[in-house]
Amino acid sequence: MLILRDPRESTKKCSLTPLRGMSGVRFVDFKRGRRVDGSDRILLHPDGDPLDGADQAAGLLLLDCSWRRVPSLLAAVDGDPIVRRLPPLETAYPRKSRVFEDPAQGLASIEALYAAFALLGTPHGHLLDEYRWASEFLERNPQL
Repeated sequence: MLILRDPRESTKKCSLTPLRGMSGVRFVDFKRGRRVDGSDRILLHPDGDPLDGADQAAGLLLLDCSWRRVPSLLAAVDGDPIVRRLPPLETAYPRKSRVFEDPAQGLASIEALYAAFALLGTPHGHLLDEYRWASEFLERNPQL
């Protein structure tokens, strides 16, 4: 799994911070001029086709940023990632933005990652081990 992370985001508040150093997880910090190869990876994006079990063989590419920064991070992705969306899910993360309205179906990055693996048929329960709102997220989304 490849995570393109916006370094403007606080690591203290980042739901993915506990995954640093985990086997199979690679973090790349976004910066001007840096390119990331998205070929043959599933890019989780609300404008994609629905994610399903047929996508299981592809790696994941996750953009870890605020919603308003998505276009900037997407511009750094080369190749043709497989754009997929998650079904409607409810976040447990207490979001507050004074500047930008989050999409109704917006999830915390760790929630999106967990949901993607669960829907692909390869649940990774340990991903939520250190997520403060894990129980609430799972209660709100029993289909996972």
